[in-house]
Amino acid sequence: MDGTRDDLPDNVDALKALVLASRAEVEHLKLIIAKFKRLQFGRHSEKLDREIEQLELRLEELQVSAAPVSSDTVEKAAAHAPVRRPLPEHLPRMRVEHTPACACPDCGTAMRKIGEDVADVLDYVPARFRVIQHVRPKLACPACERIVQVEAPSRPIPRGLAGAGLLAHVLVSKYADHLPLYRQSQIYAREGVELERSTLAEWVAGCFRLLDPLVEALARYVTAAHKLHADDTPVPVLDPGRGRTKTGRLWTYVRDDRPAASEEAPAVLFRYAPDRKGERPQAHLTSFTGILQADAYAGFGHLYEGGRIQEAACWAHARRGFYDLHQAHQSPVAAEALARIGALYAIEAEIRGRPPDERAAIRQARAGPLLDCLREWLRQIVSRTSKKSELAKASGYVLTRWTALTRYRDDGRIEIDNNAAERALRVIALGRKNYLFCGSDAGGERAAALYSLIGTAKLNGLDPQAYLRHVIERIADHPVNRVDELLPWNVADAICCEASLAVAA
Repeated sequence: MDGTRDDLPDNVDALKALVLASRAEVEHLKLIIAKFKRLQFGRHSEKLDREIEQLELRLEELQVSAAPVSSDTVEKAAAHAPVRRPLPEHLPRMRVEHTPACACPDCGTAMRKIGEDVADVLDYVPARFRVIQHVRPKLACPACERIVQVEAPSRPIPRGLAGAGLLAHVLVSKYADHLPLYRQSQIYAREGVELERSTLAEWVAGCFRLLDPLVEALARYVTAAHKLHADDTPVPVLDPGRGRTKTGRLWTYVRDDRPAASEEAPAVLFRYAPDRKGERPQAHLTSFTGILQADAYAGFGHLYEGGRIQEAACWAHARRGFYDLHQAHQSPVAAEALARIGALYAIEAEIRGRPPDERAAIRQARAGPLLDCLREWLRQIVSRTSKKSELAKASGYVLTRWTALTRYRDDGRIEIDNNAAERALRVIALGRKNYLFCGSDAGGERAAALYSLIGTAKLNGLDPQAYLRHVIERIADHPVNRVDELLPWNVADAICCEASLAVAA
């Protein structure tokens, strides 16, 4: 074959269009290949992760093996040593005194104390089980033979063996530390306590039923906000009837207005769904009215019909197309787009934590002109670029969502991006690596409930294990119509007091 083609058009314009289309296709294929290479060899690659682990181990071994051999070496090592921070005050202290003889070793005269040197050593005492015996004496009246006995205290799980502390530990280990139940069972066995995985699973299910009213109270609080961040992520779910896993979805809705100087407590709500149909977020947000900050997922589109919910788009998603182009081709146009968007983020860094009206005024004065220039520049890019090119697609993504992307400029309550929701979903990504899949749709719902409580406790600065223990100890006897009293921000002071008493003891 001589490489010639007989089907080329004779018309110059048609020939140019064919060449441009061919170049666009080549550019598209190169971009796809670059993306796959980053997936294969990038930061999420298992191969690279193993190499990093080996390097970390090698570095650790060198640091452990290295020993100063001269005074000069000691001085140099001391100069570059990390600064030792003081140990936290809340840690319990055990005083060990090393007292010399009371008589002077030279003349035998009684010694008197003139001071002391104190050196702290940080030690670790492994967590341990304990058995709490609830003893209820029976008292009998010798006159009328009446027998009196205090009623047995309620247990978190009726007739269950586990106390609130153990249940909280199992839940946090599974949903915050990503330890599957079978691994927890192995760890407990090393401590001499045999707890079958099936028993642990029953405890998790029992806690879900116990905590469900609290999760629904959290849902009411989250959806009562005037602005929410929303996103979703896939999660593998066992599908026994087909002998394989299916793909469920975990949706997250975040209420967090602290960047706009709000004193309202932040909270996160997770919901599980067996698919990604648009009806799922519609059901989750039935009572919500306000601003929804999310990505361009089409399923959110129906929420914006009728004006009950306003769309606020995400600039982090908008810049992603330009970022991919720059990584694949070192495109100078993509680099300029990234720089222009970066200037918008620089303004946000300065005004984070200020009141909404102040943020809106600064954005209109400083970000407004930058946005106008960016829009005109993108229009010029689209006008002189093939519509099939990746650059045109990245620019078109921004232009078609311009109203939603610039809504933050005039409303100081809105953020520039949806990173609050993406941060909330990181725990799911970490968990997927360890537990691999949910056992069922019911397991997905349990995971969503526990992720909600644990995530909200973290957002409010609470230790999730201390929070769950506090709640599990009380919720069975707490009036259900006042269950919102057990939400993290309402019990934070009580938990801090409990922690102080535990340290003092």
